[in-house]
Amino acid sequence: MRVSPAMCNRVVNAARGVLNQFVSDIFIYTDHCKGAQSGRSPGFGISLVAESTTGSILSIQTASSPQGEGVSVIPEDLGKEAAEMLLEEIYRGGCVDSRHQSLALLYMILGHRDVSKILTGPLTPYTIQFLRHLKEFFGVMFKIQAQKSEDDDDDDNRKTGAESKVLLSCVGVCYTNINKTMV
Repeated sequence: MRVSPAMCNRVVNAARGVLNQFVSDIFIYTDHCKGAQSGRSPGFGISLVAESTTGSILSIQTASSPQGEGVSVIPEDLGKEAAEMLLEEIYRGGCVDSRHQSLALLYMILGHRDVSKILTGPLTPYTIQFLRHLKEFFGVMFKIQAQKSEDDDDDDNRKTGAESKVLLSCVGVCYTNINKTMV
């Protein structure tokens, strides 16, 4: 926004350069806003989404700093950083990325009085604190089980730092909007 359209291409080429090392069918779409649609501050960013063969969607988002605020970044560095962040999310595994773990847990709590389960990668500090808040506000505790893959006994996983996935389950509180019954 409010930068040259060539910036988009530079970010995409850098991200594609990293991701093409792993898979060749990558689709990255660009969108360049002009004039009043672009907002007031110049800058550029990228959102990358990866979809697994089972339908899980993992995503990341990063953007440049506004001029005069923070460290300036060139488009190639931003694209490379975004691609590496997406690869990190894929490495962590699970069916939800680390930024959206807490949102999925909230939906599980608010759902029907039935057991809900989700498999995530390692829990982020934000998600751990969010679990504490859910216990305080709703009085519901999650059952947390570490899931190890079949090859977790290998020394390779310890050397590479591969972390196990986490299975979380809870019973929802069957939350309903009280305004719904009044109308």
